Amino acid sequence: MTYIRVIIPAFNEEGSIAKVINDVPSHISEVIVVNNQSTDATETEARNAGATVLSETRMGYGYACLKGLEYLKQIDEPTDIVVFLDGDYSDYPEEMDKIIEPILDEDIDFVIGARAKSKREPGSMTFPQIFGNWLATSLMRLFFNSNFTDLGPFRAIKYEKLLNLKMEDKTYGWTVEMQLKALKQKLTYTEVDINYRNRIGESKVSGTVKGAVMAGVKILSWIFKYAFK
Repeated sequence: MTYIRVIIPAFNEEGSIAKVINDVPSHISEVIVVNNQSTDATETEARNAGATVLSETRMGYGYACLKGLEYLKQIDEPTDIVVFLDGDYSDYPEEMDKIIEPILDEDIDFVIGARAKSKREPGSMTFPQIFGNWLATSLMRLFFNSNFTDLGPFRAIKYEKLLNLKMEDKTYGWTVEMQLKALKQKLTYTEVDINYRNRIGESKVSGTVKGAVMAGVKILSWIFKYAFK
């Protein structure tokens, strides 16, 4: 049996979190929602939907993901694959098997759910997101000869490989850090095109000028740090 656990960082996602959890395939071992200082009913909605709910009081996407990893290290049950998924219902959780499949069938280490243009709902990605993804993946191609086309948050990775990455980013750079470290450690990786829709509620990053700028700066700083390391 393969033990697969899902980590969902969540900040004020009361309108979407139950939908996300309910659409996760039933064979998944555990869904873990990390409540990141929500001021609404996110925690209650997640618990009622059957998720394990953790609390992270330090604001930041990376902080929430790291809290989920701390939990996995502490439980007795094994974990083989970790899936990361946003709590805003922009991804289709029922497509999780497509992302896990290359790991199970081809022994790939790391899989990104790529938000291909042909599968994106109009308006689901803002211009800063589209441009930021293009710039970041272009730089990774230039510096590291990578094949990444997206920094999509819907992703799966072998648990032991994830631990070896020694993830550290606390905020906006979590996704690009994982991809850069995967390249540096020569993990096998691939992308799977997934559907993408308009999120429920307002984005905490791309929906604000401050968030978009800070995310862009953090992503570029990680890339240049590794390019000239």
